[in-house]
Order: sequence, then structure tokens, then C-alpha cells
Amino acid sequence: MEHALTELRRFFRAALVVPVERDHQESDRAFRRRRIVACVTLAIGVVVNAWALRLAPGDDVFYVGTVLLALVWAGGAFLSGPLHLGRAHTRSGTTPSHAIVQSLVLGLLLLGLFLLGAVVVARIPLLRGPVDGLLDHARFGSLAIVAVITAMNGVAEELFYRGALFAAVGRRHAVLVTTIAYAAVIVPAGVPLLVLAAALVGVVVGLQRRVTGGILGPIVTHLTWSLGMLFLLPQVLAAAG
Repeated sequence: MEHALTELRRFFRAALVVPVERDHQESDRAFRRRRIVACVTLAIGVVVNAWALRLAPGDDVFYVGTVLLALVWAGGAFLSGPLHLGRAHTRSGTTPSHAIVQSLVLGLLLLGLFLLGAVVVARIPLLRGPVDGLLDHARFGSLAIVAVITAMNGVAEELFYRGALFAAVGRRHAVLVTTIAYAAVIVPAGVPLLVLAAALVGVVVGLQRRVTGGILGPIVTHLTWSLGMLFLLPQVLAAAG
């Protein structure tokens, strides 16, 4: 048991605490450009997101709105400046590698945590109602299309929030600022639990970004969590309710 706890501590320290060495310095001019592009993109994204969230489940325009939102996030990210994939610590402690395995584990841990929470939510109508309303987009539409759009938006969000915006904020408060921005954009959905989810996921992928210096880890973690929730959350709610 003690050995397992030690390994767990080592994993979280390597994945979320100790940064990998890198040199991503850029000129003052490039940094100012990144900040301007990030701010403009965030403003546009807030408007598009608020509009898309008001669309009724089953409305085909919802697909258009969510794809447009993904294009806004991704477009702003690429226009802001260079984006880095990042590197992760390995067990050997020698040559860093891409953060794929670490990120899959973190995504699965987040998924398990949220599905356990869903068992409680399923028994509280005040909390379950807004969640069911959000899932109606998948129930009344094509699940395959919703899954593709979910993946697109997950990648686009990480390109922007943990790529462009994270770099634009600077080093000191990047995790805090990007997490607050990410959660705040979700507020118009009117689902408090979704805002909480965005905050928790935002902290984890933000710490990943700080450690790895890139977007690959956050993307893998985000997709593992979001696609898992899309397919498993309705089943858990139905079984627990």
C-alpha cells in the first residue's frame, strides 16, 4: 500500500508539479501580438459560445454554431504565434517524452471522478435537470456527429486556452487566469455543474501545460475526459436514477 501511494505521488509530481526544462522565449513584439490576438479571439468566442448555447436540442444550427466556435478558438490560437507540443518527464528521468501516457491516465482519473459524482447528481433533481438538458443535444441529434464536434471543440479549446491564452498571460498566473476564463465562458450555459467541471478540468490541464510547456498533454487529457463523459455519463445517470 505504501509503495502504491509513493508511486502515485511520484506520478502526480511528474505530471502536474515539476516543469520540464525548455526555452520558449519570444520577443516583446511577438508577446504583444499574442496578447492582442488572444483578447480579440476570447471576445469573439464568448459571443459565439453564448449564441450556440441558446440553440434548442435537435436544431441543426447547433452543429454549425459549435463548429464555428471551434474554428474561432483554433484560428485565434494559430494566429497568435507558435504553439508547442511540449515534453513530459519519464520514469527513467533521462530524455523527456511526449505526455501521451500521463495524459491518458489523468483523463481517465478525471473521468472516473466525474462519473462517481454523476451517481450523486442523478438523485438530486435540481442538479440533474440542467445536465439532462445539456445531454439532449446528443439524444435528439446524431451521437456520431456530436462526438466528432466534441472532439473538435476539445482540441480547439486546448489550442486556444492552454496554447495561445496561456502564453499570452505570462508565467506567474497563467494557470489561474486561463482556468477562470475557461470556466467563465461556460456560465451562459446555465449549468452550474458544467462550470465546476470546466474549472476542475481547467486546473488539471493548466498544470499540465505549465509542466510540459505545450498543448499535447492537455489535448489528450481533455479528449479522454470529454468523450468519455459523452458516452458514459447518460448511462451512469440512467442507472443511478
